Amino acid sequence: MALTNDRGTPSRANDLRSDPVAAAVMIYAGAIVMLNAAGDAVPGATATGLTPRGVAQEQIDNSVGNAGDVSVSTRNGCHRFLNDASITRADIGATAYVVDDETVANSDGGGTRSALGTIVDVEAVGVWVDIA
Repeated sequence: MALTNDRGTPSRANDLRSDPVAAAVMIYAGAIVMLNAAGDAVPGATATGLTPRGVAQEQIDNSVGNAGDVSVSTRNGCHRFLNDASITRADIGATAYVVDDETVANSDGGGTRSALGTIVDVEAVGVWVDIA
């Protein structure tokens, strides 16, 4: 049934999440965080099969720990990242792909990169990407 009055629509934008961190991993505050096949948080990197999670809200050092010894808080939503120089305003609405934990590109690098989210805007200082 269609609306006939205003509605307060629930939103999960900018949702704060917490995930176990993979073994032998260091995640810096502000880093792109992805989930590996086991569901553990890893910093963004050129790799396939990673699921976007958000941006790290704090630095987490699990470099000598086992998977799940610590957790990282991430926030989804729209964030600005570095441009690998491939993204232009013509890419707005297209998918951004992870190059590393702070850089995005406009292609999957020949099948070597995981998708991060939708390109929302492009500025001289970076690319705004919406992470669901």
